[in-house]
Amino acid sequence: MSAKLILGTQWGDEGKAKFIDYFSKSIDVIVRYQGGANAGHTVKVDNESYVFHLIPSGILYPDTICVLGNGVVIDPISFLDEITYLEEKNIPNAKERIIISDLAHIVLPIHISLDKASEEMAAKNKIGTTLRGIGACYGDKVTRAGLRIADILDEKVAAERLDNILEIKNITLTKVYGLPEVSRDALLENLVSFGNKIRPLVKNTSLYLNNALSNGKNILLEGAQGTGLDIDFGTYPYVTSTNTTTGASISGSGISFSYLKEVIGICKAYITRVGEGPFPTELHGKEGDTLQRLGNEFGATTGRPRRCGWLDIELLKHAVRVNGLTSLALTKIDIFSEYDEVKIAKSYYKNKERLEAFPALGYEDIEVEYETLKGWKKDIRNVRNLVDLPSECRAYIDRITELVDVPIKFISVGPGREDTIVV
Repeated sequence: MSAKLILGTQWGDEGKAKFIDYFSKSIDVIVRYQGGANAGHTVKVDNESYVFHLIPSGILYPDTICVLGNGVVIDPISFLDEITYLEEKNIPNAKERIIISDLAHIVLPIHISLDKASEEMAAKNKIGTTLRGIGACYGDKVTRAGLRIADILDEKVAAERLDNILEIKNITLTKVYGLPEVSRDALLENLVSFGNKIRPLVKNTSLYLNNALSNGKNILLEGAQGTGLDIDFGTYPYVTSTNTTTGASISGSGISFSYLKEVIGICKAYITRVGEGPFPTELHGKEGDTLQRLGNEFGATTGRPRRCGWLDIELLKHAVRVNGLTSLALTKIDIFSEYDEVKIAKSYYKNKERLEAFPALGYEDIEVEYETLKGWKKDIRNVRNLVDLPSECRAYIDRITELVDVPIKFISVGPGREDTIVV
């Protein structure tokens, strides 16, 4: 069979979890391939809201297997807390349906300490991380100073790796940031204990997933954050610590690229951003506050308010290009139901010249050209067919499709599973 990929086209928070949940009803295995507990995915089912951080939201389906791939970084405390959360929510056989890659890296307490200390020292130049230690963990991964799930399943290996890590990291903590050392013995004990708890869940997930595909299983790949936060293709340095784009779905899961046939980009009808970084179409003052209130734009992980702005076509075209999107799913278009008019940012200019693509830098000098469309002033949350949407709403959807040249195949008109139009 083939694998389907869902990813964000903006700066995250596009509504990926809803569509991951929506597609999961016909999926055998769901794979999270990058990011950590800094992600927050919210799903609403039968008036009940569920918030996930590490575990794919497809866990809500009783027969679906959920995999944390090798590209994910796992915080032991967050993971165990999420298992407890699933049990409290009475999700059937949740723990038995989770598989963890033996190659996934572990977020250590020292990573969280370094993340917080680095942001504090940066002051006005801070990135605006979630302070979960994700970037510090990925940093250690690429400098070959990390600790993997496989390492903590062998106490001797765990001790040796931890000694090497703490020899350098404790110097950084004490000499650079003036923080206390991390206790080696206590940390080792906690890690070995965590390894014993998750041992039955750990597998060679690349082998497992490729075997599943060759045996006819349907697999859904899910990422965290969005294209604008990609370490290569995002608004560097105000980005996340990983590749959030299509290539990461292969490297972070270990499946063969030949299985990936469909790439669906999730796009909010407007755009939001959490934390620092450039935002060419940002709305300030009352306009921004209104959109934030109507869209309930507050982070699922941190609770931080999201900055809001008009839909940015240049960023969306950038996402289409670097991800090879085959279709789009448009979310939160119902939020515009109270608007007399809506705007689309359709192009960028600098020094009176139109930019040919989303730029690498210089966002503060960008002049944005907007196109204004008429609002529909009608509640659309109960609409289930495209033809029943107000003509003004359909015109907005058609204009986006025309500008980015990718079909919008799914439209979300509310937070619930059923609040979905299939085009």
